[in-house]
Amino acid sequence: MDTTTDPVTDPVPPQLRLTWLASPALPIGAFSYSEVLEAAIEHGLVHDDVSAGAWLSQQLRLLARGDLAAIAQGITAWRAGDEPALREIARWLRTTRDGAEARLQSEQMGQSLLVWLRGQPMASPGQLALLVECGEGQPMPHAFVMSLALATIDVPVEQALFSQAFGWAENQVQAALKAVPLGQTAGQRVLTRLASEIPAAVAEAIATPPARRQLFAPMLSVLAARHETQYSRLFRS
Repeated sequence: MDTTTDPVTDPVPPQLRLTWLASPALPIGAFSYSEVLEAAIEHGLVHDDVSAGAWLSQQLRLLARGDLAAIAQGITAWRAGDEPALREIARWLRTTRDGAEARLQSEQMGQSLLVWLRGQPMASPGQLALLVECGEGQPMPHAFVMSLALATIDVPVEQALFSQAFGWAENQVQAALKAVPLGQTAGQRVLTRLASEIPAAVAEAIATPPARRQLFAPMLSVLAARHETQYSRLFRS
């Protein structure tokens, strides 16, 4: 399928689009997921701003070699109309969600982002049709839909990943503020640490080839499974 035809003229400037896609106010439900942070708090692994910063720093490194790398490759593939690469990325994102909550987050946020994207003058009809085809009858992974949204914005891949990584960090710090709990000043210390580490994470994501993408973190998966039956929860993951 030719995804390079049917150009779309977006009246929103690229920098505003990046900010919009990274905003916690984007209506895709990101605020409802802690990505196992809540379980780490329950098990005493995170209890203050120092331990929260260390935990989220490790999560950022995992994100860099996993979903951020997939988004970077997805942006390039969408812009080139590389259908085989797109199908491989979509399949990888689906099969690497190794727990119920991770699948729920990816699928729910992906579907919500797709609904939003269809209402914006960004992706062409051909691109949206190919997106659905790559799903092979399954719900769209959030990172895959995001790669298409970012591919339509005329900015370098690095800049697109910066905005996504910071949006993720901001959302995770907000989760820590509620669940640890942390004060606003402590939360800003955590965000400062993550912001300083984002450039290296983005560089790693861009340098990671498809064969080296991975999300292997068995203890994280154990904590995610425990969160499914945790007695008291604020978040869906």
